[in-house]
Amino acid sequence: MDEHAGGPRAGGGAEPERENPIVGRDTELARLFRAVDSASDPVLVLLGDAGMGKSTLLDAAVSRAGASGARVLRAEGSESESTLAFSALHQLLRPVAAEVDGLPDRQRAALHDAFGAGPATGGRDPMLIGVAVLSLLSALAGRGPVLVVLDDAQWFDRASLDALSFAARRLAGEPVTMLVAARTGDHLPGFDRRVPTLALGPLEAAAAGRLLDLRPRRPAGRIRSRILAQADGNPLALTELARAAEAHDGPAQPPPTGPLPLTEHLERIFAARLDGLPASTTRALLLLAAMDTVDSAIAVPAALPDTDDHAWLPAEQAGLVRRTGRGLRFSHPLVRSAVYHAASADARREAHLALAELLHEEPDRRAWHLAAAATPPDAAVSAELQRTADRARRRGGHAAAATALQRAAELAPRREDSARLLVEAAAEAVLTGDLPWVEELAAAVRARTGDAALLADAAAHVGRLAALTVRHTVVFSRLADTAEELTPTRPATALDLLAGAAVVRFYSGEDAQRDRLQDLLRRLPEDPSHAWLRIWVRAVSDPFGDRDALVSLLPRVAAEARRRPDRLTAFAVMAWLLDETPWAVRAFDEAFDRWGSRGPLPEGLGGAAAWSYVEQGKWGRAREACARGSALGSTAGLDHAVACAGAVDATVLAYQGDTAAARARADEALALIDPLESRSVAVYARRALGAAALADGAYEAAYDQLRTVFTADGAPVHYHASYPALADLAAAAVRGGRRDEATAIVERSARALAAGASPRLRALISRARGLLAQPDHPDAAERHFRAALADPVLEHWPFERAQTLLDLAEWLRRRRRIAEARAPLTEALETFRRLGARPWIDRTRAEARAAGLDVTDTTPDALAALSPQQQQIVRLAARGLTNREIGEKLFLSPRTVGSHLYRTFPKLGITARSQLRDLVEATRAAGADRETVTGPRH
Repeated sequence: MDEHAGGPRAGGGAEPERENPIVGRDTELARLFRAVDSASDPVLVLLGDAGMGKSTLLDAAVSRAGASGARVLRAEGSESESTLAFSALHQLLRPVAAEVDGLPDRQRAALHDAFGAGPATGGRDPMLIGVAVLSLLSALAGRGPVLVVLDDAQWFDRASLDALSFAARRLAGEPVTMLVAARTGDHLPGFDRRVPTLALGPLEAAAAGRLLDLRPRRPAGRIRSRILAQADGNPLALTELARAAEAHDGPAQPPPTGPLPLTEHLERIFAARLDGLPASTTRALLLLAAMDTVDSAIAVPAALPDTDDHAWLPAEQAGLVRRTGRGLRFSHPLVRSAVYHAASADARREAHLALAELLHEEPDRRAWHLAAAATPPDAAVSAELQRTADRARRRGGHAAAATALQRAAELAPRREDSARLLVEAAAEAVLTGDLPWVEELAAAVRARTGDAALLADAAAHVGRLAALTVRHTVVFSRLADTAEELTPTRPATALDLLAGAAVVRFYSGEDAQRDRLQDLLRRLPEDPSHAWLRIWVRAVSDPFGDRDALVSLLPRVAAEARRRPDRLTAFAVMAWLLDETPWAVRAFDEAFDRWGSRGPLPEGLGGAAAWSYVEQGKWGRAREACARGSALGSTAGLDHAVACAGAVDATVLAYQGDTAAARARADEALALIDPLESRSVAVYARRALGAAALADGAYEAAYDQLRTVFTADGAPVHYHASYPALADLAAAAVRGGRRDEATAIVERSARALAAGASPRLRALISRARGLLAQPDHPDAAERHFRAALADPVLEHWPFERAQTLLDLAEWLRRRRRIAEARAPLTEALETFRRLGARPWIDRTRAEARAAGLDVTDTTPDALAALSPQQQQIVRLAARGLTNREIGEKLFLSPRTVGSHLYRTFPKLGITARSQLRDLVEATRAAGADRETVTGPRH
């Protein structure tokens, strides 16, 4: 596919010198040139109405980049191609096909599959295509600056936008600039938030006048006034209205009922130029307008006259087409639109049928041309589109598949078939994260059928996606109401809807929702085949209400997961909710190893995996899970998933001592959600902020943050997320002078949990009680600390156990029981060192020295000076992973990984990558020796 598209053999190469200089855009040009020259903005979105000069400014940026030796990749969107999955990405990357072939096997295969050149197995990680694009741009940037230009991006297919926005969010530090142009008001998934934008408004009056003065026949008098008034500062309108006035020796007459909207009026102006053109020219223009970019490459030799043919000369003289370095293209997208819509319906139909005939070896493109020529009903074309959808689905082009199925439904002769296809379209649209589209498809199903099964399936698809949004109150009511309606006739679908509603209940934390779920669950008939879903609803909506019974059912759920591995994550989530973290971690490990990421959306309760890894001390794995969750959520536009991942990531950063980064991540998470709608994420973020304050020794600030995860009267804000904060709340309260208030909260929580408390929560409550014990009851503190450490199973929560060991040791030392304090200090220090919990390492080291232990850095921790991300990269590199493999895991470009390693080598005192393994192994093996707890000093 060529870098420039839209005409016969259209492509890149040097553009001819433009007729006129750019007028009135000095500020905008300066901003673009800064981005090109210095990569000051890795991504810059240029927004403006049609005709405002976006493409002209991009051309100037391309010329500047080319003059400086930068590599330029360019793609242009087109309406007809927006239905073809990965077509825009293919257009962009076609000039660097050789570099694509140089990617690692998995990344290369992912791109080839996306472009229809691979087996299209449908089993590939959807994030891998984004990683491949990032790796490719990074590799190109290793040879020199790269400029990526995406013009008319509002017409890019969704799959391409997802991959490109994924890469765009990770370009910081790379000599790559991405310029994206789109029309104002159009939604660009992935580029529509937190991306620098440059808005092109109308030209000022003086600049508009200067632009008119550049015309060969300068408009004057009444004609000039009417042009300026009607163009309203739109550069294209100014030029074309002036051209029309010249052609007609007078101003273009306004429509009798007043001026039309600008774009429609311009289309009429362009269409007027078609009058009097030779028939061969008109036919060539219509075929060109009906094509998309790949059609051009395939069909031009057979369908269109050669660029030197006399048929093109009248179109060129009329300003409808212009020559590029390798061919012809429309002078503006509005010209294409005008040519296409000015033709009769029969002429358009003939053009599409001619192209379909020429594209018989390109079934997807042929199907869409047949669809453009079809009038409902047309069973044959509907079937063609269904096959197109199936191919798109296998390549991961879910938006393209949904679009094809939606059009197939419009052409299906039978209403029931149409409704069925719309339900299938909704299932694919769910995977784009576009809830309004899914709701639109569900509404179309309701308009076509009264079939209860199809209506239920449509409602379930809406519910599946809605559960991942931030509209929890509305979504829960909709899911619960629909489940109630379906309970008598379709209990299986009703239960499926309740499963989604339970996820919403978890996110929102609203207790009234638990009561309704329990009521609806009681009304549903018992069915052994649906037992695991009933367990899911109970575990997700109220894990501590009847925990012992739920835990006793976990083996049954585990057996189901062994028979149905696709349910492994559901089992893992339930295990985590019930504080059976070892089971959860094993199941998540198996699920990720076996399935990777099975779809382009986060799973319901996707943060459970990250939390499981945090709790079991696998912090590197937790951050990988957070990176994946954030990437999936960002791609799908699901802020709740992004916020959840950010809150967990912030917690790990706080534990590791990177408190500034932790606060930034937690604040980002809070900014994405409504705390009254998303209590779970709000609590997670506040816990992270509290952990960061504890790490900094700011105990009053820590208490203020952790106090917010309980209500004014001390009840948990969230029925699951609040309870793990009890011990940290107590630690902050004791040092901040808030002992009595914290004691009341802890005791209220203990009464609420009662027998439903897990061993982990009982340990946390015991630790909190030990910290809060009154000084005049010294035995109580020790009793509570010992109770918190008594159960061997608590070793599965190493960080929490080490905190309790440190608390016990501090209490013992302050009671002058120094010899007894040394063993828990030694164990706590070893655990904190293994985890990389720097603030707690420092605190434990100080306490050990105060206890008379000889703690010396005989083997200094070389990794301690690195950031958490650098430590993660170093450990992966030490395992032998390449920069590309590390990048795939952490969603970074290989150059970014290499840059981190380059900066870490001097800090580590090494000069070669081969030394990393020995260094990391020595650091790990010498955990105790590093602090050399050799016994009391004499």
